[in-house]
Formats: sequence, C-alpha cells, structure tokens
Amino acid sequence: MNTPLPERHDDVGECVDAALRRIGKHIVLATPLAIGKPNAVLNEFYRRVARDPSLHLTIVTALSLNRPVGHDDLERRFMGPMVERVFGDYPDLEYVRAARSGKLPANIRIREFYVQAGAWLGVASAQRDYLSINYSQVVQELVTLGVNVLAQQVATRTSGGREELSLSTNPDLSLDLLAHLASVRAAGTPVVAIGAVNRRMPFMLGDAVLPPDRFDLLLDHARYEHDPYSPPNLAIHDVEHALGLNAAALVRDGGTLQLGIGELGEACVYALQLRQQRNDVFRAALGATGVAARDAAQIDDVGGLAPFERGLYACTEMFIDGFLELYRNGILSRRVYPHATLQRLLDAGAITERVDVEVLVALARAGVDWLEDPDFRGLLRAGLFLPGTRLAGRGVLVAPDGARLEARFGTAEARAAIAERCLARRLDGGRVLHAGFLLGPRGFYGALRELPEDDRQRFDMTRISFTNDLYGPDQDLKIAQRSHARFINTTMMVTGLGAAVSDGLESGQVVSGVGGQYNFVAMAHQLPGARSILLLRSTRTHGGITTSNLPWNYGHVTIPRHLRDVVVTEYGIADLRGRTDRDCVAALVGIADSRFQEDLLLAAKRAGKIEADYLIPDARRHNLPGKIAAALAPLRAQGLFSEYPFGTDFTAEEIVLAKALQRLKARIASPSGRLRAFAAAVGASAASDELRPYLERMGLAAPVGWRQRLTARLVAGAVDETLGDR
Repeated sequence: MNTPLPERHDDVGECVDAALRRIGKHIVLATPLAIGKPNAVLNEFYRRVARDPSLHLTIVTALSLNRPVGHDDLERRFMGPMVERVFGDYPDLEYVRAARSGKLPANIRIREFYVQAGAWLGVASAQRDYLSINYSQVVQELVTLGVNVLAQQVATRTSGGREELSLSTNPDLSLDLLAHLASVRAAGTPVVAIGAVNRRMPFMLGDAVLPPDRFDLLLDHARYEHDPYSPPNLAIHDVEHALGLNAAALVRDGGTLQLGIGELGEACVYALQLRQQRNDVFRAALGATGVAARDAAQIDDVGGLAPFERGLYACTEMFIDGFLELYRNGILSRRVYPHATLQRLLDAGAITERVDVEVLVALARAGVDWLEDPDFRGLLRAGLFLPGTRLAGRGVLVAPDGARLEARFGTAEARAAIAERCLARRLDGGRVLHAGFLLGPRGFYGALRELPEDDRQRFDMTRISFTNDLYGPDQDLKIAQRSHARFINTTMMVTGLGAAVSDGLESGQVVSGVGGQYNFVAMAHQLPGARSILLLRSTRTHGGITTSNLPWNYGHVTIPRHLRDVVVTEYGIADLRGRTDRDCVAALVGIADSRFQEDLLLAAKRAGKIEADYLIPDARRHNLPGKIAAALAPLRAQGLFSEYPFGTDFTAEEIVLAKALQRLKARIASPSGRLRAFAAAVGASAASDELRPYLERMGLAAPVGWRQRLTARLVAGAVDETLGDR
C-alpha cells in the first residue's frame, strides 16, 4: 500500500482554502513559538477570518515576534536602518499588529503561554487571553481546546533520493501535536497539519526529521520563504559578567547544562569558556570580586573552578548560540547515548566509546543478559552494532551477514559470536545536546546551516516533553543522561524567603511567562545531584530611581519558596536548599546590594525570621556596583570581559549611539532633568567632525526646523559624553 503524500500548494490562498474545506468554520490553530511560525499562512488565516464574521479563529502559540519598532522619533531613527539590515525580509504577523493597536476582530482570539518580555504590558487583549501554564503541559491544553490545525515552518533536503523534512527550529510541541492529530484523524475527526517550506531555515536532525507524509498540506514556493527572526546579541555589562562568573563556578565537570536566553545566558557561556581556556583569568576574576573566597564552600560543594576534562552535555528547552560556542571550544563534549545502562557505564569510566567484547561483559555484569527489544533498539541507536544487525524474535540476533546468533550477553560463547559478527568499532550515536527550539542572531542560523554532517548529528532537536520533564517511559534514561544537572535561568526578583518572581507583576500584568522555568526547578529537586540556579541582578533602575530586586515580600511568585535552591547575584551565591527560613534570610541579605541590605534585614527581624541582634558579616557589607567595576576593570583593559564577546550585528556607531540614547533617556526621565538637558542643548556649540558620523547615522546631520536642531544637539551631547567614557 502506498503511503499518501501531502497535498502540495504553491499559493498560500489555495493552501488555506484547502484547510478550510477540511475543518470548516471553527479554527483552533496551533503554531510554534518564536521562529517556527509560517507567517504567510498565519497572515492568510487572519485576513480570511477578519473579513468573514461567520468564521472563528483561535491561535494558540507563544513568542509572536514582529520586527522591532521605535516608540518615539529618536528610537525610530536609531532602529530603522538596523532593523532593515538585521531582520532582512522577515514579514510581520498581522495579528500582532492588530492586537497592539487594539483592533483585533471579535471573532479572533490569540492565546499565548509565553510573550516577549515586557512587550505586552498594558495590552488588554494579550493580558486577558494569556495562558498561564508550564511549557511541558501546553500540548495537553491544546488537546482540551480542540486544536484542529497545526501550521509550522519546515526545512527540506533530499537524502538517498528521498525528500526529508525537518521541524528545524521547533519540534518542541509539534512532535507531540502531530501524533495527537494523527490519532484524531484516524478516529474520523477533521484536522489539518500544514507545513510551509522555508529553505533558509537550518535543517536540524534528531527527532526533528520527518517524512513529508506527516503533513496534510505543504506550501512550497520561494515567495513565501523569508529570513528567520534574528535578535542581535545585546551588550554584556559588568553586572552580567559577574553573574556569569559566579554561575560558571557552580557547573560540575562531566555534568549537564541548561541555559536560558539573553545576556545572562551569554555571560555564562563566556565565563565557562574562560574557565576552560584561560583558567588563570577565570580564577583571578572570581578572586578580584571576592566570590572565590566568600563562597568557596558553595563552589566546592556544587561546582568547581578547574577546566573541564570530561565536558558537558546540554539538555535544554532552548538551543542558544552560546551552546554552539561551547561545542566549538570542546566544552560541550560529553556524549549521551539512548541506553541507560550503557550511559552509566560510560560515565563511571567502566567502558569507553571504543567497542569490543569487554563492553558486552560490562553490560552483562550490569544486568543486560538476554537482549529484549528495548535494549536492542537503544544499543543499535547508540552505534554498538553494525548497520543491518537485527533482532528476530526473542533470543535470536541476526548479523549483517545473515548468521543467526544467540541474543545474549550473559555467556562467553554468545558474546564472542556477537563480537565477531555484529559489533561496530566505536559508538557513534552520541549526542551533546537535546533541545526543543532554537533562537538567535543571524550568524547562528548561518552557522547551523553550514555545519558538517558529523557535527550536525551531535545536536538532537526533540520534543519539549523530553527536555523539560523527567517522568515517563524513558525516565531511567533521562536520569542516567542528566548527571550533575545545572539548570541556570533568570529571575526578576527573589523574596527574602527565597520565592522567585520571574514572569509577572503583583498587579497581575504578565511580563513574559512561566515557560519552562518551573519544569527545570522542579526537575532539579527530583534528579540526583541536580541544582536549580536562578540568576538575579541585585537592583534595577527605572526613571532614574534604583530599587532592590530582593524585596522582603511580593504579591506574585513564579517559583514558591518550598522549591528554593541556589540564587546568584553579581555579589555572590546563596545556597538555599534544605536551609531554614532564618538561614535563607542571612544568605540572601549577604548577596543583596549593600544600599538595601539593612531594609531587607529589618523586615526579616520584624517578621521574627532572624534574631534581633543579627549583624551582617563585614565581608558581605561592601556589595556595591563600583566594587564589581573596579574588580573587572584591569581585565577589561586587557581586552577581556568585553560588551560583545561573541560579536554583534550592531555597527560601531550603533554601539555608541545605543549607550548615548540610554544616557539621554535617563537624563530626561524627570521634568527637572529635561529642563537641564534642553538648556544645555540650546547653548551647545555646533557638533564636531568626530560627532558627525553619529548624527548622519541618526539622520540628524542636516536638521530642519528647531525641533530637529534641538534633537541633534541633545544626541550630539550624549554621544560626546559616551565617547569620553571610553
């Protein structure tokens, strides 16, 4: 019986027509988070439903991304040329535009379980229809909602004369959703899986690779292909670098790593590279900040300072570009295999990746005697057996040459026969990374597209139910692979008793979303030897006012205090697991900014959580930004701890302008500041030749009218000060 092929279309209108004919007027459409969305398909669905009140559309997704736009004249002048250059021909999502402007039609709802950080504050429809749910439970929620359409971008290639598709950047939820759609389709329920081919997407391997027949409809035409959304790397400042250093000291050699997106993830990667390649600098930096001495016990207990000999394995929901850097530098080098007993033997040093009869002896001693189907399949995927080896019923192993052997490791005779006819020379099914989705700058996608095949095979893009969860039929394998796991994520605030605030405000407004943070924190408490590490900037500044990110209490939490573990600020490490409330208070006060330590301590004393005569140790009383800056300054002078250690898509002028505009924005945040800034600009002399390239970049080199002249002088003054800081 021939396998049905998908229905192919080269026109998006015809593709959506075909979908609507199958499913009718009520559409519950699931589409991946971030860059896996087929924007042309989604925009066509949106337009159809927006003009036809008889249709109803619910889109369930996360991270709906449009090209960034400026909110005022200065931001638009700065961002316009950069966006055109960096984001290429990435098309905006029409439902995002409508939601932002408050013009979303009544018959269209957008339900997102994770949103771009801070981007949807105050947007009524987004706040009302936000789904507060753990990443690992989204598919279950989609099933409950009655999802009947999956729309996804796919990559394509021809291998062995056959077309292969890859879910590319987003197998995270789609793998499980495709399985669900197949089951309800078989039961007679009309559903549609749409794949939109985009040859600019990287072809990722592992579970992401699928035959075309997993989709009902394929849209394939060059006019619908576009650049993936590519946020540029942001600057890493002293605070982020200090946080990265502290976190890198908590990573155990031979262990497992998970990292989140953003500057703090990149800072961790940079610090891990220093630990490996410039260990003297890594130790010197931790010594200069004082963390190496103050938190020596935590570092020794949880992580270490030595270079990595065995390397790390990544099990992460998000594949950030930093993981590729760690792979290139030999840090992401611990390979894991799809057989739990084999994995434990490798990690214990009982066997190596070289295959011989002694490997079979070790497996037999570990309890693998007669080969059952699950054991055989895992060992075959691990590369233990030669291609063509198969299991023919219970107890019979068929060699590639057709010889039938006893499928047993428990006797010397059976092992010898298997070793002679069936064993490969080396294991080759190892992976250094399992991830659910990926997102990063333009160069990251280009590097993935150009990966040699052997390197590409080391990265397995898979379902989020694998990366973010521990329980299930493969629980034993996950435990074996995820040894000494360090799950490193970012939080906005941590209360005095260790609860973390990561996704929302006490007003109920959603900042981002829970995502997978709870999954990884909970898993850290379930896995032997695992730790959750939450990175926290100790303060934040808004409108010229600096406040602490370590309040005594807060009206919203993401991670409850009973799951508290390790909290890291730029000033040090607080190990909270298994500690009393009193000891947690003392530890968190010790890593708070010293300008706010006494307030936090006083609140704890009033609540009776620490003794009234407790005094902050002198070694913890000097947590000030100037201390971090002074500690890193000599190393910065040597070219280390730069703001963009992995490069950036910003030009040299844009880097200076970004700092200058931030300075100007802070200066005019208050009425008095605006008056002083305007007065200085009115009295300023003409811009120097040194400043002209910056004004040209902003389109202000030849200002027209008094408003532009004032703006040009404000920008010139801010740029001049910024250049003077270098």
